[in-house]
Amino acid sequence: MGVAGSEVRAAAERAARTSYGRLIALLAAPTRNIALAEDALADAFEQALRTWPQAGVPDNPDAWLLTVARNRQRDVWKSAAVRTTVQAYTEPHSGAGGTPAPYLDPAPDQIPDKRLELLFVCAHPAIDPAVRTPLMLQTVLGFEASQIGAAFAMPGAAMAQRLVRAKRRIRDAGIPFAVPTRDEMPARLGAVLEAIYGAYAIDWQGVSGETVRESLSGEALYLAVTLAALLEGSGDEAEALGLASLISHSIARAAARAPGGSFVALDE
Repeated sequence: MGVAGSEVRAAAERAARTSYGRLIALLAAPTRNIALAEDALADAFEQALRTWPQAGVPDNPDAWLLTVARNRQRDVWKSAAVRTTVQAYTEPHSGAGGTPAPYLDPAPDQIPDKRLELLFVCAHPAIDPAVRTPLMLQTVLGFEASQIGAAFAMPGAAMAQRLVRAKRRIRDAGIPFAVPTRDEMPARLGAVLEAIYGAYAIDWQGVSGETVRESLSGEALYLAVTLAALLEGSGDEAEALGLASLISHSIARAAARAPGGSFVALDE
């Protein structure tokens, strides 16, 4: 019977708001090519808006979008035009015998680990420190360049150019998509924590989303807690635990606000 256009748009917007960064992390992990992952996911969303009104919104929109985007990536890799263009795209890492390495297909509850992996990639020393946090905010956490620019008191167009250059460097330099070793983590941890806090702070300031439920504040808390658990016992978890505590406390105060909007006093 078909699905109303408003319902389809709402489902697509919900997927974009809650899962964009996770999907980009999964799509970019085998290739190190963030731009290609973004293009493939954009094509998947476009196809969803064309297909879902007749076929219905799938039970798992994220899995549907991921499958379509991966198929789009494979089409690009196989195209003759790409194969004759020098370094047009970075193909997936090769496995034994030069065959493409298999895609990772983690269960949904494992996807946040992929996002943490990409956060640490974006904190790689080869990437300009000035763009590491903006890159994480856009690529992993789904903020637009205009939103990030506003948070950094910079025109959106200028921020967009910085992000494009950073993505090219990741692709061209062949920066690996892997969580760094324990020895490498401390040098990157500060930038990762800054990005997670930035996601909370940007949404809380009203740059994106008007309430905690409509923002990425809860997602920032989840990432902070997950990171603290990842670092547990390493001696490097204090800052991550402090960030998780700060965000948790702030969200709790927001959730307990009085009907008029005022915060609950700290001693209450």
